[in-house]
Amino acid sequence: MKRRDFLQTALAGGFAVFCPAVAEPSRFTLWQLPCHSAESQNGTYSFNTPDGRRIEMPFKSNSYVFRTVNGKLAVMDGGCPPEAEYLRSFLKERGNIVDAWFLSHPHTDHTGAFHEILREPEGLTIKKIYHSEFSRTFYESVEPKYVPMTRQLYRDLRRTESEVVDLAEPQTIILDGVNFEILSVKNEEVKEDAYNNSSMVIRVSDAVRSCLFLADSGLKRGQELLAGKFRDRLNCDFIQMAHHGENGVGREFYEAVKFRACLWATTKNSMQHGGAGELRKWTEERGITKHFVSADGLAVVQ
Repeated sequence: MKRRDFLQTALAGGFAVFCPAVAEPSRFTLWQLPCHSAESQNGTYSFNTPDGRRIEMPFKSNSYVFRTVNGKLAVMDGGCPPEAEYLRSFLKERGNIVDAWFLSHPHTDHTGAFHEILREPEGLTIKKIYHSEFSRTFYESVEPKYVPMTRQLYRDLRRTESEVVDLAEPQTIILDGVNFEILSVKNEEVKEDAYNNSSMVIRVSDAVRSCLFLADSGLKRGQELLAGKFRDRLNCDFIQMAHHGENGVGREFYEAVKFRACLWATTKNSMQHGGAGELRKWTEERGITKHFVSADGLAVVQ
């Protein structure tokens, strides 16, 4: 499918819709946006870094949009730089105003599209941006490859007219009756898989439905969550599988947490030949039958 046709089809209604039978309707609709890796060469994308280098990255994006019953929008991450055009169009079709934008951590497969839009909003209004900012000492010491992008992202966040909220501790943001519970913020004491293990973990819920977003959380973050004071907030209806379903929080975490459907922000190749496919098979053996894969197209939960 051509990119233009893909975009038009997705905006027209999406590919997968799940409407659970509940006594009352939920206060929010959730979209898992498609991963456009099939349109790239070899499942990768390349872009220019702020220091003038051209680098190539695996095309595994993480992008979610929420709309409340009264039409307010929230975004989780947003995906890779090449997906900015799609994301702009998606948000424009739904009012072109984002009330809350959550950035889990500064890896470009999560913040790249957002950063492109932040620099060239083209009419989009972003009211508030929530993140947990790494200290310069931390990000310059743990993952040198990402230093130029992280530094520029933080510079641009300081220049934007949007309100930027640096979350130093867990808290709950309420948007039109929908709770965005920040269960974890950065932990600069963890140097192993440093960016991923400082992912913000967010539980989105109302009285009807709950979704847990793990971003790229690794084993250390998973262990922190299971041992932490928010252990009872990890159970959910929908869970976003950590780190695109590969080398994330580990099976011990998934065994300990109760959930009934999986959100997979990953590629077809990973589902067919990689760790994500193995993890999906394992969850199905445990009786989980609902799976939403971003490589399959736009999924809607309402």
